[in-house]
Amino acid sequence: MPDTNDESFSKSPGKVPNREQNEVDPKLLDVLVCPLSKTPLIYDKKANELISKSAGLAFPIRNGVPILLIDEARQLDEFK
Repeated sequence: MPDTNDESFSKSPGKVPNREQNEVDPKLLDVLVCPLSKTPLIYDKKANELISKSAGLAFPIRNGVPILLIDEARQLDEFK
């Protein structure tokens, strides 16, 4: 059983130092595609979203996790 007083035990698994909590791993971005169009997504760091130009959708990123559910995406204004 791990020692709960051990400093390494209390660290969050998978947490990468020097990276903002909402930032997505660039390696992950290389493999993610839009669930609707199956085309690559564009990371909008300012809006903290993944953009699918072909589907006209913006998928949110929450706590560093892309939410690639069509029901959770917002319609992009320029595609309305």
